[in-house]
Amino acid sequence: MNRQFCLFVFTAVVASVATSFPGQLDAASSNEARVTQVKNQVQLASSKQIARHASVNDIVHEQTIVRTGNGSRGEIAFPDETVVRLAARTAFDFKNGTRGLNLGEGAALVQAPKKANGATIHAGSVAAAVAGTTAMIEYRPGFYKFLVLEGTARIYRPGHLGDSVLVSPGQMVFGNPESALSDAVDVDIERFMKTSRFITDFPPLRSVKSIAAESQKQQHEKSTKNLVNTNLVIFGGGTQVSVTDQGQPDTADDKTAALAAPHRLQSLTPNAAPNLP
Repeated sequence: MNRQFCLFVFTAVVASVATSFPGQLDAASSNEARVTQVKNQVQLASSKQIARHASVNDIVHEQTIVRTGNGSRGEIAFPDETVVRLAARTAFDFKNGTRGLNLGEGAALVQAPKKANGATIHAGSVAAAVAGTTAMIEYRPGFYKFLVLEGTARIYRPGHLGDSVLVSPGQMVFGNPESALSDAVDVDIERFMKTSRFITDFPPLRSVKSIAAESQKQQHEKSTKNLVNTNLVIFGGGTQVSVTDQGQPDTADDKTAALAAPHRLQSLTPNAAPNLP
């Protein structure tokens, strides 16, 4: 891939207030999940029953929609130890266990161990294979973001042969789900871990040590000037990149707030960071 730079993006996303750490589930079937976190208004709805308020330890059957309201968050966990954390104004369901995760709208963090063989999440016209990966995905009509914290994921557009991108730790792909996939940009893992409510409002993920190791690799790249700070930022939902004051505090709400810090250099000769719209 020929690039002179790529944006280094920090993403802070609202998650949920934690109450407990999901352990090994005792769900009735591998195709079911259990509610492990509830904050404010979280509902379960299906074609077979009227929507009802979710409670911790409720069993979630496949094709049941888990929906969070304004200022609300939730988390569900599967028997294979896959965890899905949901931001506010998010709709999520699944089929065939973790093989058919579906983000109807909103934002979610997925931590899927390697044994979750075939784990895939769909969001509009894009999908990502996420087994052995901790990743954040956001989707609203007209845009998506997909960010990897540890492991390697593959994002693709089903039905579009060859439109596929491998996403490594500390990288994000974003754009219009109806358009060809863009190149991945670099993401500041350390700042994500310190500020994202997907992380700070929950107990530690099982993958926290692996994420920390990837963050340390990025810090080494910064020290060797392979990653150089910029002041490009993505505020809230959407994909518009703006220029901001380096000293401006981070912003986090129910959407994604992304601070573009360094861009990557292909040589020791620094290149000017672009002023993107």
